[in-house]
Amino acid sequence: MPQQPNSKPAEKDTLHPRNAHRDMYDFKRLCTANPALRNFVSINQHGNESINFSDPDAVKALNKALLKHFYKVDGWDIPAGYLCPPIPGRADYIHYVADLLAETNNGTIPMGSKIKVLDVGVGANCVYPLIGSSAYGWSFVGSDTDTVAIQSAKQIVAANKALQQLIELRQQTNRKEIFNWIIRPGDRFDVTMCNPPFHASMKEAHAGSNKKWENLNGGRLPKALLNFGGKNNELWTPGGEAAFIRQMVEQSFLFAEQCLWFTTLVSKKESLPVIYKALEKAKALDVKTINMSQGQKVSRVVAWAFFTEAERIKWMQKRPAGV
Repeated sequence: MPQQPNSKPAEKDTLHPRNAHRDMYDFKRLCTANPALRNFVSINQHGNESINFSDPDAVKALNKALLKHFYKVDGWDIPAGYLCPPIPGRADYIHYVADLLAETNNGTIPMGSKIKVLDVGVGANCVYPLIGSSAYGWSFVGSDTDTVAIQSAKQIVAANKALQQLIELRQQTNRKEIFNWIIRPGDRFDVTMCNPPFHASMKEAHAGSNKKWENLNGGRLPKALLNFGGKNNELWTPGGEAAFIRQMVEQSFLFAEQCLWFTTLVSKKESLPVIYKALEKAKALDVKTINMSQGQKVSRVVAWAFFTEAERIKWMQKRPAGV
């Protein structure tokens, strides 16, 4: 049996210092949060309670428990086949964004609903708004081209009264546009976030997913193809993440005055030269690359702004106090 992720606490030391998931999973508490998780918990070869991370139902049950226990989210669910994200890694992105905003706020993380975040490709799981609104009280707009994903996210928000004033979902009806028709006149976002489609084709997406399955399942490929699910638009786009992010950079220039920071996850290091070239062409005034690591997986956040540092400080100073 392969070693399970929760049996290697040292791997979690690479998570952000404020990440609530740095410790080994406390399955007794998590099963209290989601009793259905008990059906998937067993003792692994290291004598620790764990789940089979190659079982999509087990991972989904774990996510429900994590979101309930740490973020007070009720009624979380996703339609069959949609992306079931690893919560610790998603939380890391939120915390690094908080650090980015703190840089021009006297080193203090800005809290409250007056901080507005746009999540591009919010997905059926709605995970970034759920974590960000719970951890920092920020308000979110989540956009997606997928109607089913938007409806799923709306159902999650509707099940949580505390989130209904903090999370808004907007449908993007033009797949060629990222910000247009989502960022409206009068909108001002402190930061945009995005977890772009990773692969360049469906074939590449399936090959990557099969490899992940084999790693989690001791070299055996189970009947199901995707352990964390994922519809085509969640997993791949022509040209892969580099092409998608290049398009995002090009379109971000049109909304330069309405967003303090634009950010995106970048999974492949080889995508960076294409992204940096696009940012140079777009005349971004500041570009930051923030390295992240979750165990053996290494990724990074690329952030760019069309404001000088002095202008960013002024933006934050004018920001009304949060609630």
